[in-house]
Amino acid sequence: MGAITHSPLSLLIVQMVVIIGAARLIGRGAKWMGQPLVIAEVLAGILLGPSLLGWLAPEALSTLFPASSMPVLTMLSQVGLILFMFLIGLELDPRMLKGRGQASLVISHTSIVVPFGLGAVAAFWLYPRLSDSSVPFSSFLLFMGVAMSITAFPVLARILSERGLVRSRVGMITLTCAAVDDVTAWCLLAFIASIVRATDLRDAAYTTAFALLYIGFMLGVLRPFLQRLGARVADRQGLNQNVVALTLLLLLGSAWITEQIGIHALFGAFLFGAIIPKEGGLAEALAEKLEDVAVVLLLPLFFAYSGLRTEIGLLSGASDWAICGLIILLACAGKFGGSTLAARFTGLRWREAGALGILMNTRGLMELIVLNLGLDLGVISPKLFTMMVIMALFTTFMTTPLLRWIYPPEELARDQVPLAPAVVPASPVPFTVLMCVSHGQAGIGMVTLGRALTGMPNEPFQLFALHLERPTGRISAHRRREQEPSGGDALAPLLGRASTLGLEVRPLSFVSVEPEVDICRTAEAKQAHLILLGLHKPLFSRTMLGGTVHKVMQEANADVAVLVDRGLKEVRRVLVPFIGSAHDWAALSLARRLLRSVGAELSVLHVTTPGHGQSEPNARAAVETLFSGESRRVHFKAVAHDSPEDAALEEAKQGYDLVVVGVGSEWGLEEGLFGLQRERLIGDAPTSLLVVRHPHSAHAPERAGKPGTAPALPADGAV
Repeated sequence: MGAITHSPLSLLIVQMVVIIGAARLIGRGAKWMGQPLVIAEVLAGILLGPSLLGWLAPEALSTLFPASSMPVLTMLSQVGLILFMFLIGLELDPRMLKGRGQASLVISHTSIVVPFGLGAVAAFWLYPRLSDSSVPFSSFLLFMGVAMSITAFPVLARILSERGLVRSRVGMITLTCAAVDDVTAWCLLAFIASIVRATDLRDAAYTTAFALLYIGFMLGVLRPFLQRLGARVADRQGLNQNVVALTLLLLLGSAWITEQIGIHALFGAFLFGAIIPKEGGLAEALAEKLEDVAVVLLLPLFFAYSGLRTEIGLLSGASDWAICGLIILLACAGKFGGSTLAARFTGLRWREAGALGILMNTRGLMELIVLNLGLDLGVISPKLFTMMVIMALFTTFMTTPLLRWIYPPEELARDQVPLAPAVVPASPVPFTVLMCVSHGQAGIGMVTLGRALTGMPNEPFQLFALHLERPTGRISAHRRREQEPSGGDALAPLLGRASTLGLEVRPLSFVSVEPEVDICRTAEAKQAHLILLGLHKPLFSRTMLGGTVHKVMQEANADVAVLVDRGLKEVRRVLVPFIGSAHDWAALSLARRLLRSVGAELSVLHVTTPGHGQSEPNARAAVETLFSGESRRVHFKAVAHDSPEDAALEEAKQGYDLVVVGVGSEWGLEEGLFGLQRERLIGDAPTSLLVVRHPHSAHAPERAGKPGTAPALPADGAV
């Protein structure tokens, strides 16, 4: 490790690897706890600083982050912040502020005034204890007021999106209030920075005058130019490298001018992002170009930089921790209390008002930016900086669990703003299939199979296509979900194929932190008879029926079928390998539906153990009972084989369109979270495969699993 210090570039690369790796590793735990990624990134920065690494292994800290390397790390983190503040400006859409009524105005102003007042009052008590006479009290008081007033708009937007609250009344009002809060707080902070940096009143007046002139230039001259530019960039294909280069030059120029004026480069970046038109796709395209580099590569360096400046060891006694607790209490009382009471005063129910107050109390990354700015300006001491960082972490960490408690799903359903009129199910109850589509190409085979399953004469049916997006933390993804609430590109191939087949499919799409839970909830809400899943090869495990597929199979109350699509175009010849388990009978029931819907030809391969062929007549009789009246299109074939899996693979080579098989160890198909055994039937079958699991097999009568014994047959219309 010592040799690395001889090369500044090598050291920087190692620092970046350690910082990004630690942030992502801790992020896995944060995700499991339902916390936003920013929590993990802040914690990673603190753990790599003197608070933990410096305490456990001071030599490692000095080797990994020597003082000589800090200027480079600092400058890179500042570049990342400039890009990030530009992205925050892109995310703020002025259209959110229109038509939200008096309630948003009252709540947003209250959520600034009350915490600002409490912060200012606290400054009288904190100043003699945590500051010194070199810091003007007026600057300290104003900074504490603003620091208490911050709401983390980007973290808040992602929490709302992940919780499905964006379209609710609470979500809409909260987003509006947070946007107003951010703009107001950053304007106040710019004013404070100009006062702190000015040497006298004349300098402060010049700084304020130049700042106002620059804002006027940005709004009156540059914004119309950007609107014309946005009109030419109608989509992502129109955003060429020249446009990106011009945007970056204007961004850096704006940041440089505000730095020279005497406020801060961050304000120039934020203002430039805010004036870019949100119509026409320019803002979204720019975000997609820049955000991964800014958020994944450069922003964690800022967290590490903040962590290196956070020394929890400075809080040495009970009195220090008592002050820290008081700061947290004041922060929550001002932001949560003020927002909640204001929301209740404007007519929201207590649960809605409480949820809004919890969300507005989220501080996250924006608070860290403000605190670092205060530390750089010398307004706050390292000890107060550490206390405020702990406050930011605490208020962000508490948001998700408190929101889940005070605003459960049933409350959300009550207040949700509907996107379309509710669908009244037909009578009799239609056969319903929920097709879960993760990416565009996965849906084509599903809709082909869905058409084959729902063609029974005089039977009503419903087909739903569900696309769940995992939270990415990307600004462009959040904006795209608002513009395309019905699945966008992921469901387009499926819907296009359905249109050519003359099939009506209802699209559903939302963000999901727990996809297996939301799939099961959606299936229950839509009264689905069948949940149809696609298949993905896992990254580490060898089992194909693991992860989300396994969890849905375990939790769903409907039959679950996993489609292994190998170019399914039609369903004419179907093979069902059969031993007699409950899953095998569910597979036969689906095959019966295919036979009745599209007139498919069905082959049932009954596999017995050599020397135990006496079960074959019973199995044949049970199958004939199931397919009574349709036996001419059903071919029963019995074979004795030591390996049912090999027998099924051999028969599958005979030119079938689809193999429908029940999950089970006898076929080498055991669903599980992890697995080291390769599922040969899935991997080696030459044709499309449908793996079926019956939901109540664990509770089914014992006879259901005995070869040749049929369980109770499902009624017509059900699987």
